[in-house]
Order: sequence, then C-alpha cells, then structure tokens
Amino acid sequence: QVQLVESGGGLVQAGGSLILSCAASGRTFSTYAMGWLLQNPGKEREYVACISSSGSTYYADSVKGRFTISEDNAKNTIFLQMNSLIPEDTAVYYCAARRGPQVTTLPYEYGYWGQGTQVTVSS
Repeated sequence: QVQLVESGGGLVQAGGSLILSCAASGRTFSTYAMGWLLQNPGKEREYVACISSSGSTYYADSVKGRFTISEDNAKNTIFLQMNSLIPEDTAVYYCAARRGPQVTTLPYEYGYWGQGTQVTVSS
C-alpha cells in the first residue's frame, strides 16, 4: 500500500513561486512512476508533470519552462517547483503514483493519490 502526503500549497501573487512536496511511504521509487495533477471545481483532473522511475521528466505544455518536477530518493519525496505563477495555475494539486516504470498523462492510470493541496495565485 502506497501513501502520499502533499504539502507546500498556499496563496501567492502572480509571478511568484511555490514548491510542493509529496512524501511517499510504502513504495520504492525504483518501481513507481510519479506525477502531479491538478483539478478545479467541476472539472476533471489534468496532468501537470510526471517523472519515471528512472528519473525522466515530462511536462504539460502549459507549465513547460515554469515548473520543474524532481525527486529525492533518499527521502522518498518528490517536488514540484512552480515559478512564474499565473492566476490560471490556481487549482488543487495532487501527487499520484503508478506502479511500474512507465509514466502516464492519464489520471485514471494512477493507482494512488494524495489528499491534494490548494494553490491560489492572485492577480
């Protein structure tokens, strides 16, 4: 059983930065792919970024060049560094895990989810 706990959300002005963290227990990073996804009220979850078990990273076009996903294997933690934030980035951000080395952009292919953390970007 994998458990994920996010932290680091909050309120920030446009142009500012936030870093989200996701601590994972019950997994070995080498056997899972990890992702960050967002959700706004009344909408489906959307892919933001993901990292394979080998460390390869992928990003949605909307965040490319602004967000960076990374991992600390020793601490079983992944991060999402969010720079140059815009109001459209406002959402609840979720950390998710998928068994196996292959990444995915599809929310339904992730088997484990954190509780989510709110990110609000004011204009």
